[in-house]
Amino acid sequence: MKIATYNINGINRRLPNLMDWLADAAPDVVCLQELKATQKQFPATALADAGYGSVWLGESGWNGVAILARGSEPILTRNELPGAPEDKQARYIEAAVNGVLIASLYAPNGNPQPGPKFTYKLAWTERLLAHAADLCETGFPVVLAGDYNIVPEPRDIYETTSYRDNALVQPASRALFQRLLDQGWTDALRTLHPDETIYTFWDYMRQRWPRNAGLRLDHFLLAGGMEAKLRSGGVDRDIRGQEGASDHAPAWIIVED
Repeated sequence: MKIATYNINGINRRLPNLMDWLADAAPDVVCLQELKATQKQFPATALADAGYGSVWLGESGWNGVAILARGSEPILTRNELPGAPEDKQARYIEAAVNGVLIASLYAPNGNPQPGPKFTYKLAWTERLLAHAADLCETGFPVVLAGDYNIVPEPRDIYETTSYRDNALVQPASRALFQRLLDQGWTDALRTLHPDETIYTFWDYMRQRWPRNAGLRLDHFLLAGGMEAKLRSGGVDRDIRGQEGASDHAPAWIIVED
């Protein structure tokens, strides 16, 4: 099973890019983030014509998450992160696909920090930690995939001081990611490539793509025996360089069925 995560940064605007990549890469499951589309604006028919069933959670203007499955229909299990029923931001969706529970998540950016957006980022990630602990306890095979908006380690960002005050690299943010790993989750890409520089995001500003000034923001966390089935993974970097591309590139892993 090939599982991918892709912050598409506007699904309708980038639909040609997405369709071309789906045809070339042929992932079995795709977790999408930052749809920037309402429920009615999601291109479910076009994706079905391309061979993908889908579940999605839209939001006008911002956010939005989806899960696609090649040749099948994902079975929706959850479309919100527990712990704050008043929070209506479309940031978490969960579905069963071929016996695996898969979540697509788009964590808050948190900037500027300090401030209410950073406070929300930390609180939302605490809720993710609580739900992740519950998922771990079930023993089911689980993949938490998406844009965590956390750079886990200094080696996951290009050498710079420009991000010094950014929410993505703050000790409090990194500590929350480490707490997820301490629960027993496996960081799939780092496990597969322990010594390599891996980036999944290159800002549009300041020529960061041509300079390869990137960050690793998109992660797969595995539990319930999925870590033992992990075989390979990487980032389709060239997609970021295409005309009209998202500022993220698709990341992917392959696990045994």
